[in-house]
Amino acid sequence: QLQLVESGGGLVQPGGSLRLSCAASGFTLGYYAINWFRQAPGKEREGVSCISSFGGTHYADAVKGRFTISRDSAKTTVYLQMNSLKPEDTAVYYCAARLVGATMCVGYSGMNFWGKGTLVTVSS
Repeated sequence: QLQLVESGGGLVQPGGSLRLSCAASGFTLGYYAINWFRQAPGKEREGVSCISSFGGTHYADAVKGRFTISRDSAKTTVYLQMNSLKPEDTAVYYCAARLVGATMCVGYSGMNFWGKGTLVTVSS
């Protein structure tokens, strides 16, 4: 069964940090561009960050300088390190995999697989 599984969400105070993980099951994650999305209550889903199969990265302006996307050397897990978290970062975070054009981060569409999400709450 082909699936992505997110973990690492939780409750954190403003200014704190969390690291999200995205693990693949049933397929080789390293061949795909892996993207992180988030959806806050009452808002549309938005692209947050991407790492291509070649290791190139992209960040949305809202998280640039605070979030870092990375991949382990075995290319089995993608991480999203989130620092200096703000209340407006509160959302369900999803990872998704894209095969077509995987060598580049060129937008947040055309995903082949999605995880079920992990909730991040930033609150004092």
